[in-house]
Amino acid sequence: MPRLSVLFACLFFALSPASPTHAFELFGYHLWGEKAESEEDQNVGVPDPTPYTVEFRVTGENEEAPSDVEEELQSVSLLVQDVKKLPSGASGVLARATKDFERLIGKLYEDGYYGALVEIDVAGMPLNQAILHPEKITERPIPVLVVINRGPQFHFGSAEVSYEGPATKNGLDLPEAETLGLVESTPALSAKVLTAESQAVSFLKDEGYPFAKVADRQLLANHANRALKVKLRVNSGPYAKFGPVSVSGTVNMDPEFVRTYANLPRGAQWDANVISKAQRRLRDLEVFSSIRFEPADQLDPNGELPVTIVVAERPRKVFGLGANYSSNEGVGVEGYWRHRNLFGKAERLSVTGAVGQLLAVNNEQIEYAARITFEKPGAIGPLTAFSTSVAAVQENPDNYRSTSFAYDTYLSRDFTPALSGRIGAEVYFANERDVFGNNDYFLLGIPADLTYDTRNDTLNPTHGIEAKLFFEPAYDVLGDTENLYSQGSIASYLPIVGTDRVVLAGRVSAGAIIAPAVQDVPAARRFFLGGGGTIRGYAYKNVGPRINDEVTGGRSFMLFNGEVRTRITETVGLVGFVDAGAAYSTQFPNFDEPLSVGVGGGVRYFTPVGPLRLDVGVPLEPQRNDPPFAVYIGLSQAF
Repeated sequence: MPRLSVLFACLFFALSPASPTHAFELFGYHLWGEKAESEEDQNVGVPDPTPYTVEFRVTGENEEAPSDVEEELQSVSLLVQDVKKLPSGASGVLARATKDFERLIGKLYEDGYYGALVEIDVAGMPLNQAILHPEKITERPIPVLVVINRGPQFHFGSAEVSYEGPATKNGLDLPEAETLGLVESTPALSAKVLTAESQAVSFLKDEGYPFAKVADRQLLANHANRALKVKLRVNSGPYAKFGPVSVSGTVNMDPEFVRTYANLPRGAQWDANVISKAQRRLRDLEVFSSIRFEPADQLDPNGELPVTIVVAERPRKVFGLGANYSSNEGVGVEGYWRHRNLFGKAERLSVTGAVGQLLAVNNEQIEYAARITFEKPGAIGPLTAFSTSVAAVQENPDNYRSTSFAYDTYLSRDFTPALSGRIGAEVYFANERDVFGNNDYFLLGIPADLTYDTRNDTLNPTHGIEAKLFFEPAYDVLGDTENLYSQGSIASYLPIVGTDRVVLAGRVSAGAIIAPAVQDVPAARRFFLGGGGTIRGYAYKNVGPRINDEVTGGRSFMLFNGEVRTRITETVGLVGFVDAGAAYSTQFPNFDEPLSVGVGGGVRYFTPVGPLRLDVGVPLEPQRNDPPFAVYIGLSQAF
């Protein structure tokens, strides 16, 4: 997006299913999330609220400053985490201590410490004695002492995974213990055992055995050699095929469409992956708040397993409002209205609008965009969708003014969960005024694009790749010229500390327009750089080839973006970035123009709907109209 949007009010999220949120208050006003309770509020309604103190020790650790190990153990301790939520009487403290004993042992086993010793004293008595004689607990606050001796970490000894049931007779290459991660002499984390079980069961479910389960688990810890011996027995259950599909819970949706769109192949071998893909496909319709696939308890006489799809529908109509700001692009507002299920088959009608540069002195400088879009999923089978839209746009950056009307229609298809593509037709008319004078353009085009996306999160990706490729051959009826528009980009994300503590993000973009001359391309379709979406710090669309110091836009460009993203706390992060690029008047980049470079940094505040972003960019070689620095506020990462 060329402009970075900051979300002030979005009713779309208000109407979506509730999710855990972080509380946020500003100048005493509660904005979102669950408001933090005061200590008095937390204890309202608790009979005999009883205070206690906790002393937490891990043998061998630094008593002056808690180590990472001690902090991890404290994070699972209810005695520590809920110390301000006073329990009811001494019995409440004892109940909490008993739960802590189980939770701490579980955490230690999870980390491979099977010889660990956890001792909890309450009011100077061991926990088991305190439970027998609660009347002896008279001191207030009640002193609680937790002492943990982790002992040595265990490693896997011999590991064996055996199978029983029909799957053993079908020639399957069943995964062995080492394949499942149970490798001798490696740390014996209990999570590895659970993962091995899950992988063995998932393998069988993907191969046609939906009732596969772990029939027996034997774990033997040898304290003499600190080894954990593992024996797992997995029962495959009967072989199954996909059976008849029924749908439950629909109100406005056509249940037959849901069944067809899920595309479960009756008579084919049962495969849990097919179920996952069908669930994701239905979720992407944005019609349902919940989707469950419930297989029957047993096979039918044909060896098929019936499936019921249980859904709950979301409100059909939704609208949202937003605003955007940058110091060199001004203030804008935007909004949308959407009907998510127009005729009962997830047809979507959307009306979107935006107005920019609201603080412009001259009304002619105000920008606007309006679009009406109709989308029909499952137009040609469940994997192909149809869409059509009509739009009116007026752009008015410093170097041109464009008023355009466009109509397009597309067929789009998901080839895999990561790969999707579109092809369509477009009619585009534009009236423009720029350094080349007043010109009209009337294009007939055939746009097509491919997208490959393995990012884990579209608003805050920490790993994965996003690659885009776009082509459009077009004919200008008024100018009698043939043009070919092309553009591509690839972005990659690599965590180097933890899963998201420090992330390297990079993007490379390039484009080329095959056309007789720059003036044969509508200004709104030429390549301009500068601004929040390209090179931060420079004025919006102020980087490119110039005539008489006026930026004309180019027929080709190169762009490089790099960021180091750090997460300081759960809600706050810092970013440093470098952006560099250039646009050229030639059909392909010739590198005659030096790269314009912008550097800067920013702050991220992580919310349930994505990170709020504040960036400050500085142009290293500013040109005319470029500011000394630029500020950008938005929702989501920059790319």
